[in-house]
Amino acid sequence: MLLLGVSAVSRAQGGSGRGMMSPADRVKALKESLKLTDDQATKITAIYEAQTKQIDSLRNAGGDRSAFRPIMQATNEKVKAILTAEQAAAWQKEMDERRARMQQGGGGAPPQK
Repeated sequence: MLLLGVSAVSRAQGGSGRGMMSPADRVKALKESLKLTDDQATKITAIYEAQTKQIDSLRNAGGDRSAFRPIMQATNEKVKAILTAEQAAAWQKEMDERRARMQQGGGGAPPQK
């Protein structure tokens, strides 16, 4: 399963209640792909919950996607700071691969196996 750092951002933009992954689901996926410790998972869950609240607040105020980018970047930096160097490298690789798929029009879904 691919790490959902970047997808977490795009999913958060969709808002909760619209079939998007919750912060807990996003962390569960990260825990599997990066072998997060329980402590890391707890900290990252709090980061994603705060991001979701910020984005929902901006969306409710009529903000557009460009307003979400600084929040998403800050979230990614906070998550990266919690990861080990090895986890951060794997996470970055998965984010880059996902970004490349999105730019090719393939969306963010992981490839089917």
